[in-house]
Amino acid sequence: MSRAIDLMTPEREVDGGNKRPAGLVVSEVQKSFGANHVLRGVDLSVDRGTITAVLGPSGCGKTTLLRIVAGFLRADGGRGTLEGRVLFSGSRSVPPERRHIGIVPQEGALFPHLSVEQNVAFGVPRGSARRAKVAEWLELVGLHGMTAARPHELSGGQQQRVALARALAAEPELILLDEPFSALDAALRVQVREEVGRILRETNSTAIIVTHDRHEALSLADRVAVMLDGAIAEEAPPSELYQYPSSLRVATIVGDAVLIDGEVNDGVCTSALGRNHVARPVDDGAVTIVVRPEQFVVDPEGAPGVVVERRFYGADSLVRVRLDAGPVIVVRAPGATALGVETRTGMRISGAVIGYPRDR
Repeated sequence: MSRAIDLMTPEREVDGGNKRPAGLVVSEVQKSFGANHVLRGVDLSVDRGTITAVLGPSGCGKTTLLRIVAGFLRADGGRGTLEGRVLFSGSRSVPPERRHIGIVPQEGALFPHLSVEQNVAFGVPRGSARRAKVAEWLELVGLHGMTAARPHELSGGQQQRVALARALAAEPELILLDEPFSALDAALRVQVREEVGRILRETNSTAIIVTHDRHEALSLADRVAVMLDGAIAEEAPPSELYQYPSSLRVATIVGDAVLIDGEVNDGVCTSALGRNHVARPVDDGAVTIVVRPEQFVVDPEGAPGVVVERRFYGADSLVRVRLDAGPVIVVRAPGATALGVETRTGMRISGAVIGYPRDR
């Protein structure tokens, strides 16, 4: 017999017999637009007080998932809870304004006719302490002296910090950030990303950031969920995801990767660059190994080859080497490397490699 669900009654997650509220939990979320199946049974958990990045290429369903969690779209199926409260289940859904969720959109979306102080105060309940509370949030984001400024007088980074302060000032149980740094130039993007990460951690916020930028995901989040074709392909801490991805496709999304054919026998892979242990179990036979550019080491005794291209980036250089055995590899070397074009050199792989059966 079916059971009626009270959308505002807390439900508790059971962990070892102890009842406790979770952060955000979504399960089997589905969404289609006509014949286009955008979400195909998404499962995602975000622990309270942590940051999760949803990483994936354009069109994989990241923003659709975010809009369903926020309440701007209705899921065709599945369920979502926040701090034990049901947000949506089946055809029933809590309105966005009752979900206790803060939103930081791509370009801040500040009210242009309001000052910085008024923008932040927008979500704060009226009362005698309202102005003091707004001042505290502006102090936290480093904009205390700009209360009277209008959005057009701010830089892109300052606008994003105001948008974050506005979202946090309402004391939400979850913050959603949708490609929040995409409109910023490269140098400013890194600075604002670090500031936003600091603020979210200082306020012990539960947050989801949607991004197609793997550097943002890996550096900012406690956990990264890779979304492919409308489903979560893998979710793990950043370092684990980068070093031990479960599939070849995930490996190429989370970092630069050189793919080399090899043969595994008894836990050792033989390839054009010699013999290396495999970092995780794989059946003996033909494999494709993933090597990160920083794993390549110049070694006169290594596999011989010739430098065919070098790109200088300041702190480091990316060098392409065509091995005599055939493959072209990309090597990350110090910026002042002596590896010039047409230089003969030797290469080997440092550390273990990840191998994937070649027929998959």
